Amino acid sequence: MGRVVCTFLAVLIFAASSFAGPEGKGEGKNPVGYVFEDEIKLPATSVKDQYRTGTCWAFSALSFFESEMIRLGKPEVDLSEMFIVRTAYSEKAKRYVRMHGETSFSAGGAFHDAKNMILQYGIVPESVYDGLKYGETKHVHGEMDNILKQQVDAVVENKNKKLSTVWNQPVEATLNTYLGEIPKEFEYQGKKYTPQSFASDFVGLNMDDYVEISSYTHHPFYSKFIIEVPDNWSWDEVYNVPVDEMEQIIDNSLKNGYTVAWAADVSEKGFVTSNKGVAVLPAAISEDMSDAEIAKWEALPEKEKEKELYKLEKPVAEINVTQEMRQAAFDNYETTDDHGMHIVGTAKNQDGKVFYKVKNSWGDYNEYDGYFYASKPYVRLKTMSLMVNKNAIPKEIRAKLKL
Repeated sequence: MGRVVCTFLAVLIFAASSFAGPEGKGEGKNPVGYVFEDEIKLPATSVKDQYRTGTCWAFSALSFFESEMIRLGKPEVDLSEMFIVRTAYSEKAKRYVRMHGETSFSAGGAFHDAKNMILQYGIVPESVYDGLKYGETKHVHGEMDNILKQQVDAVVENKNKKLSTVWNQPVEATLNTYLGEIPKEFEYQGKKYTPQSFASDFVGLNMDDYVEISSYTHHPFYSKFIIEVPDNWSWDEVYNVPVDEMEQIIDNSLKNGYTVAWAADVSEKGFVTSNKGVAVLPAAISEDMSDAEIAKWEALPEKEKEKELYKLEKPVAEINVTQEMRQAAFDNYETTDDHGMHIVGTAKNQDGKVFYKVKNSWGDYNEYDGYFYASKPYVRLKTMSLMVNKNAIPKEIRAKLKL
């Protein structure tokens, strides 16, 4: 998660401008579109803005951990995404150089990166480390990302036949200049902490409780595998389950008060973007079309079909997603590791269809205060992986996974 599509300009299959607002009112003479009524809405901290960075993985993972703290009755806190980004970049540089440049080095990452960085470095509050040391009020990382890539490439390409003992110091200096030095000690709410003691004493989450789930047939079910996407630079493993059980894990988590960190593809070809808030997989034609309507549809040019398909002036029939479809989309690069988000609940639309309520990290960009609603078919097809508390997984599935 983290290339261009992970930024504010990401392509999500949001409906066009005919959507109803949060009150379900249509805009002018436009059709109503989708209207949602929340059913489960679990506690979450405020919506943040990753702005012009590829750091959605850090924002969504920390949002998930913040909700875990609330669930456990701990104080609500705004954790520092840039502390995680800063420490992860340091580790990526080491891996990239050790691999002779034959691995990913970019702003992107995965949920386990946040978990791993907390285990290795600890964590700090946003008020202690905001990562804005370069004249911006919002996060803008293009310049820093490019400089860091040039630095590690220069190390790999050197002609000296061996590395110097200080090769990583320019990388660390760049990170310190843009994001800030890692604090050795700080004060928060009248008490002194180190990043490690803040993670253990204040945050107090057991990182061993958190596992990642995926669903692909190129590896055996109920085993662990290294998910083959560029942003998995640390080669961490996920648990593999059938897609129906992946959906059960999400539903069981939400039903029992656990939120879900969600990594998904949000850049489907031909999907329309807007600032509204729904993600769906429309079927090509509705089952209840009359013969005349089907004939009219089939007579349309492909571009016009696509335009009609994604008008979404009212709830539409969606694709019935199978395990085979998931695998084909992954194998054909149609599902890629684009964006990390945070599922915090469920809702129903006016037709009674269940949608997931998703917290995004693009600020207050739409009519749902920075949240949006993703249909079950969309989540079944386009999910790359999940992070959940292992205690939220149904017992029978946990047994199969030996968790």
